[in-house]
Amino acid sequence: MNELDALVDSARQGFEQAATPADLENAKAVFLGKSGRITELMKGLASLSIDEKKARGAVINQAKQAIEAALNARRQALADAELDAQLKAEALDVTLAGRQAGQGGLHPVSLTLERIEGIFGSMGFDVAQGPEIESDWFNFTALNTPEDHPARSMHDTFYVEGGTATAPNLLRTHTSPMQIRHAVQHVNAHRALLDAGETMPEIRVIAPGRTYRVDSDATHSPMFHQCEGLWIGANVSFKDLKVVFTDFCRTFFESDDLVLRFRPSFFPFTEPSAEIDIQFQSGPLAGRWLEVAGSGQVHPNVVRNMGLDPEKYIGFAFGMGPDRLTMLRYGVNDLRLFFDGDIRFLSQFQ
Repeated sequence: MNELDALVDSARQGFEQAATPADLENAKAVFLGKSGRITELMKGLASLSIDEKKARGAVINQAKQAIEAALNARRQALADAELDAQLKAEALDVTLAGRQAGQGGLHPVSLTLERIEGIFGSMGFDVAQGPEIESDWFNFTALNTPEDHPARSMHDTFYVEGGTATAPNLLRTHTSPMQIRHAVQHVNAHRALLDAGETMPEIRVIAPGRTYRVDSDATHSPMFHQCEGLWIGANVSFKDLKVVFTDFCRTFFESDDLVLRFRPSFFPFTEPSAEIDIQFQSGPLAGRWLEVAGSGQVHPNVVRNMGLDPEKYIGFAFGMGPDRLTMLRYGVNDLRLFFDGDIRFLSQFQ
């Protein structure tokens, strides 16, 4: 066996003894590194003649190729061994039952909206629908909102492309525009009765849906839900508002001893106006007054914008936040949990 054959055998043995990729790289350096055995042999060619260089260089290259082949074979063997060990460590019992897809359900706010619609439906209220991108007229002007009202500011309202400078489009800030649209359609459908001087059927409707305002913290979100109600007729009074909303709250929270308080307030679209507070007589919130809605007798200007005579038709309106009602019903203290999409939180309501 000549010198080069012995060198190839030595390299093979060194590579076979390498137990890890790091050991193999160390062994490679001995034979193929900058100071390795093959490199030293190549440097020795400088002192030979041209013919001797060709002959000697050819056999050194053959030895180098054999050593590289042995190196690559050992690398592959180590990689295969590592993969086998990983597969054994992560072996699966294919006879075990698989994971079944979880059964979905309604979002807690959707559950609240269904509950609200069901309760008011039992009182004869219809459900109104309307666009989320609204005109300034339906969102503000028709509701008796002054031109300089803070709600019209870009700091409070999301304006969108479309419309004009005097009549811009926006993401609705409340669901009251749906009430106006419903009322106008109702009045137009009974125009013949009104023209004949007869009494029009009552308008009794709730308007649930998404709304948008520039606000975000633990109790506010840029997108939130609102549900507003409207009852217009020839003999609808503030007393009816108190009876209807008291019955709703006690049914929603399943508590007959729930107490309601109507505090004087101001809204452009109602006169007189009142904030509605509730007080639980038992449980973790017992004794505290909690604001849940705004309400009032519909302002005469709003009645006119519906196409009705405020001397003949009167009624009340209210607006509440289903998100807040959901928080109170289920004991949630951060509104943002409803919109994070955390399945651990949402699964509690299924």
